[in-house]
Amino acid sequence: MKIGFYNDFKPCIVKENGVIDISSIVSELSISSPQHFMERIITSFSSLKDKLTNAMESATVIPFDDIQLRAPIPRPGKVLCGLANYKESVPITPARPLRTFFKSPDAVIGPGETIVLPYFRPTIFNHEAELVIVIGKEAKNVQESEALNYVFGYTTGVDVSARAPEDGEAALPGTADAMYGKSFDTFLPIGPSITTADEIDDPNNLQIRYWVNGELRQNYNTSDMEHSVAYMIGALSHVMTLKPGDLIMGGTNHSYLGPLQDGDHAEIEIESIGRNSNIVSDPLKRSWDPKDLRDPKDLIARRESQINKPNSGTWPFNSVGGNRR
Repeated sequence: MKIGFYNDFKPCIVKENGVIDISSIVSELSISSPQHFMERIITSFSSLKDKLTNAMESATVIPFDDIQLRAPIPRPGKVLCGLANYKESVPITPARPLRTFFKSPDAVIGPGETIVLPYFRPTIFNHEAELVIVIGKEAKNVQESEALNYVFGYTTGVDVSARAPEDGEAALPGTADAMYGKSFDTFLPIGPSITTADEIDDPNNLQIRYWVNGELRQNYNTSDMEHSVAYMIGALSHVMTLKPGDLIMGGTNHSYLGPLQDGDHAEIEIESIGRNSNIVSDPLKRSWDPKDLRDPKDLIARRESQINKPNSGTWPFNSVGGNRR
């Protein structure tokens, strides 16, 4: 089942040809904001599922041409992002430590909305197409083997990234590890809906594709993750309590990353989850070579240089030497 919002954040089931309004089914859950509304739908889903399934079979479908889909998680409490987190086809044993960072929840935009590039001058603005995990219930000190039980569903996401200031440009007001260049408003398109976890057999076997102006750039499988979805949830839950509606972004394979610039039409598609598109606007009308993409050979060489380098693992799952507790 695919759950989302449309128009003025009316709740809906998203189908191939349009949406089914479910306002009457979930009206008692309506609360102060669309985000809180969706969180209550998530936590009540088991009791709603039969009614929603019946609606899918009998209710009227409103065509996509007559509506506007909105971000299915409009203002998440937390957005945790995998930093790289892909093998780039080069396994390393023991695995490198899992690295993550926070991205601003206010960066979220929905289907068809505009990515607006800021006046800040980076060396480039990049796209990073990623699987997004939507937490379904409170998770604290969760074991990796149980972690997927805490997932409500999955959606698509793009971690738009401003890479380092140009020479002469002032630095952003955060440390290097804060990754503020990824937290500008509009820098997190998600959608078109949340595909519930029961429809995804293995989140670490999904194909992700990303096009810019019809040209395929990123094309990779989540099986290449260095740390799986379950591992990420488990590890992060030992640091902070994960709440319903929180988002975890799985990271990206950096092969063929390229620029985003004014006028671009960008689309992400994840197998079994959906397709989402956005346009890009830049008031400064900057430009980069759209053919200047990250070369996989360079990424493979970087990974190979890290082989056999000792590390202390990821707390609390890895001890020195890479053995999981």
